Amino acid sequence: MHPYRMQTLIKERGKDLVANVAQRNSVYQTIDALERAGLIRATETSRDENRPERTLYEATPDGRRALRAWIRHGLAEPSREFPEFPAVLATLYGPEDEQDLADLLRQRIETLLPRLEMLEQPVPGVPRIYLIENEYMAAMLRAEIKWLRAIADDLESGELVYPTRKPETSRSKATRARKSRRRSK
Repeated sequence: MHPYRMQTLIKERGKDLVANVAQRNSVYQTIDALERAGLIRATETSRDENRPERTLYEATPDGRRALRAWIRHGLAEPSREFPEFPAVLATLYGPEDEQDLADLLRQRIETLLPRLEMLEQPVPGVPRIYLIENEYMAAMLRAEIKWLRAIADDLESGELVYPTRKPETSRSKATRARKSRRRSK
């Protein structure tokens, strides 16, 4: 199979949710690295009229062994991953106050809901075993959305506050509301 066809198939099958193939160049760079490592080899080069040259590739025996080992390891052993969102949560510099943070988390929920809906769409004719990564990602999104809602609720109820912020009294809330109204006039 040639790189352009690989990229097209990855996108058609929805696998671009787990492999970044947005740029065709990244596919070619990966192909070059796999070929240098002896994991794939070129089998044929051809050129159709008015089309760029196409090189077809196949996995080598070493490539098949490496793929199998990578899959077995990935299934059995959790790897250290460093997603951005937990790093942002660990920092929390930016939100003005608890309500601002709750609003941002609810905005995140609204962004995640369409992704979840897309992942939960059935794919006719495709055996479930080939879609379990979608089930996994949907389960992770459902858990994240549930957690985000709980945290936003706790922020809005006052159950979760910044430790440097003193709990607001009714008087200070009223004063803040009057100041806010004056500023907006």
